[in-house]
Amino acid sequence: MDVLDTYSGHTDPGGAAIRRDLAAVTITKVSVGPMDNNAYLLVCKSTNEALLIDAANDPDRLADLVGSADDRPELRTVVTTHRHADHWQALGAVAGMFEPRHIAHPLDAPELPIPTDELVDHGDLIRFGDAQLEVIHLRGHTPGSLALLYRDEAGPHLFSADNLFPGGPGKTWSPGDFAQLVGDLEERVFGRLPDETWVYPGHGDDTTLGTERPSIPEWKARGW
Repeated sequence: MDVLDTYSGHTDPGGAAIRRDLAAVTITKVSVGPMDNNAYLLVCKSTNEALLIDAANDPDRLADLVGSADDRPELRTVVTTHRHADHWQALGAVAGMFEPRHIAHPLDAPELPIPTDELVDHGDLIRFGDAQLEVIHLRGHTPGSLALLYRDEAGPHLFSADNLFPGGPGKTWSPGDFAQLVGDLEERVFGRLPDETWVYPGHGDDTTLGTERPSIPEWKARGW
């Protein structure tokens, strides 16, 4: 797999991956499957230990992303952000290849195709090597949907899954679910993170909180 070191936030299904080099970790984004799902490989630079966010599809491409050279990172953790099937089609195959610990929220874990090794909730920390992710529970898209926050010295990086996209929150199926998701986004994301926070969604292109923040009243008015 081609991996570009010029990080734009955009990937194409079946195309090259893109890598961002931060002070302590690298973040590599790849699009997999027919629904343009994003999978993210985070590697701790000091230990070479890796974490994968959403083994969504195309297990062979995900294995290529990890690599096969002697210096390849050790994939020890997979986080599944929520129960929807397009986010775990490759989970069983990836688990068989790498034998990582599998992490999810307790409300969505029973719907996943393999057992969960570690259940996490809002405010918990997920460690990989010398790095860590903060768990943000965002209710509404599914009961156990997670976002994951990495705090780099230059600013925060938020893996928002299907909870926040360029242009609005993720899909919900009732007015109550929509109100819950928008409320959680306001309180747990926009209310505590700065505009420069980079957002990595579950599908499509990246965005920032500063780009999306002015549109919150519009989202509330339209109801989706």
